[in-house]
Amino acid sequence: MRGSVVELAVAVVIGTAFTAIVTVFVESIINPLIALFFSADSLDTALIVQVPTLLGGTSTFAFGAVLGAALNFLVVAAVVYFVLVMPMNRLAARRDSGADEDLPPSQEQLLTEIRDLLQAQQTK
Repeated sequence: MRGSVVELAVAVVIGTAFTAIVTVFVESIINPLIALFFSADSLDTALIVQVPTLLGGTSTFAFGAVLGAALNFLVVAAVVYFVLVMPMNRLAARRDSGADEDLPPSQEQLLTEIRDLLQAQQTK
């Protein structure tokens, strides 16, 4: 369980740090592209629809802000998957297949060998 907690902590830290990169990417590249197609400076101010309410006021739907949040999520998820998850899965598959014969034995393998040696000594 301790290994899983460490992996989760690393993922949280990297995800948090990567959020800054995604924010700069959106502000520097995506927002200028939106300014080309819409008369807005960012996704937060693009695709705003105002609908009259029954009481005479207006409700505002910010579809651009929702699209921006979805885009941020997709970019972060893609990077986390391709940079962290996929290489770890490949490493685990390689380790399970026995392709790395030069890797040191795991703790379980060492403990099993120690147990077997102790049992062999007791039977003599």
